[in-house]
Order: sequence, then C-alpha cells, then structure tokens
Amino acid sequence: MDSMEMRRDAIVQLINEMGTVSFAQIKKEFSNVSEMTLRTDLKALDAEKKILRVHGGAKSVQVIIGTDDFLNRKSVRNIAEKQEIAKKALALLHPDTTFFLDSGSTTTAFARHIPDRSYLIYTTGLSCATELANLSKPTVMLPGGKLNRYSQSVFGFSAIKELERVNFDQAFLGVTGFHPTVGFSCGISDEALLKQTAIRQSEQVIALMDSSKIDVKCSFSFCGLSDIDIVVSDGKLPEEFLDECRKYGVQVL
Repeated sequence: MDSMEMRRDAIVQLINEMGTVSFAQIKKEFSNVSEMTLRTDLKALDAEKKILRVHGGAKSVQVIIGTDDFLNRKSVRNIAEKQEIAKKALALLHPDTTFFLDSGSTTTAFARHIPDRSYLIYTTGLSCATELANLSKPTVMLPGGKLNRYSQSVFGFSAIKELERVNFDQAFLGVTGFHPTVGFSCGISDEALLKQTAIRQSEQVIALMDSSKIDVKCSFSFCGLSDIDIVVSDGKLPEEFLDECRKYGVQVL
C-alpha cells in the first residue's frame, strides 16, 4: 500500500470515528498535507463512496442520512469532552424548577450526573429517561411522538404540541453542528422544529456542545447565537467562535 492509499484510509477512519468532520478538522489532523491534496483525496473517496462530501467537510457513509447518526456510535466519541460538559452543566441546575432535556449522547451524559432532587424534567431522549429512572425525586415526562430508532428519541407533531403547553425555566439542547453561516443545526427537520419549540418555551436556553461541532453544517438550522444564553463546552472552542459569543452576550462555560 502506497502513502496515498494509507493517507486516504486514515482519512476514512477519522471520518467514520467522528461521523461528521469539517475540512478544518481534516487539515488539522493532516497538517503535513497540502489543502489541494486533501481536497483531491476527499473528492476521490466520495467518488468511491467511502465517504460523503458535504459543504465544509465530510460525513461517514455509515451515518444514515437524516438520522443525526446512531446514538450508540455517538456515545463512544469524545467521551472525556462529554463528561467535562456534563459536570459544568450541573452548576446551572436549581431545585424545584422545570427544564427541557434534549435527546443525544451529550445530554445523556448530563442526565447520568443529574442529582436526585426535586425537578420537573421533560425529555425527548429515551436514553436520558433511562438514566433519570435511577432517581426517585424528579418527575420525568416523556412527550408522546414518533420514535427515532437511530437517535433513540421521540419527535414530531404530538411531541411539539405537548411542549407548547409547558413553561420551562431552562432548556438544555444537544447540538449536531454549528456553522457561522447557518447557526446551530441538526439533521432532521422535525427535530429542528421541536428544538425551536423548546427554545420559545424557555426562560434560559443552554447549548451543550463539544468543540468538534464547530464548522459543521447540517441540513436544518434551528437557531442562532442570539437565541442562546449559555454555551457549555469542553474548553477547546476556537477564538473566532468565542468572539461571536461575546458579540451576542452569550456566556461560555
């Protein structure tokens, strides 16, 4: 196997491990390779159907389009970062409050650390509900809706209508990607609408997002930085993103 094949195999492995990768992340991982060569690699791998090129980067072909990836694959990525985010987010919780907990691997890691106190928690994540089932004091509500078997969540019209009846003190949102031209986005239209509903119904909106989500553009935008109050991340966010947060008065933890 020559060096080009080895490099391309390594690129495919990186993309498969992360699910979605920005071109900036690929350049960082292969810093000794020219940008033109990397773009040629991505074009060739896409033609061979080993990856899927998207605007600003690439996706794993193992990811089912429109499902935001399988939860069990996401849960084994960036584990340390998710733990860091979960611990930081705990400081934002207050007893006797009502909050929305989004679906996803990062919110599931957060749910695992939520203390056994009096809360009213609405969650669309089945994995989050499973973690919360270990607690006795919170009241946990699962809105009715359509099952997404891949992300292990509920979504759709019924779930949205139920969330519209609730006034949340906080919403803890999972994020699939953030790109400066489209804001925060995800891969499913109905889940974007559900997130927008949670945002409208909440006094404080908190995005749980590790730094690998930066410069990732997904199909459906659900909000911009102006709609977010706090970003909880892993301490590795790029300075350009932090500058944008300051511009909109968004607190970063």
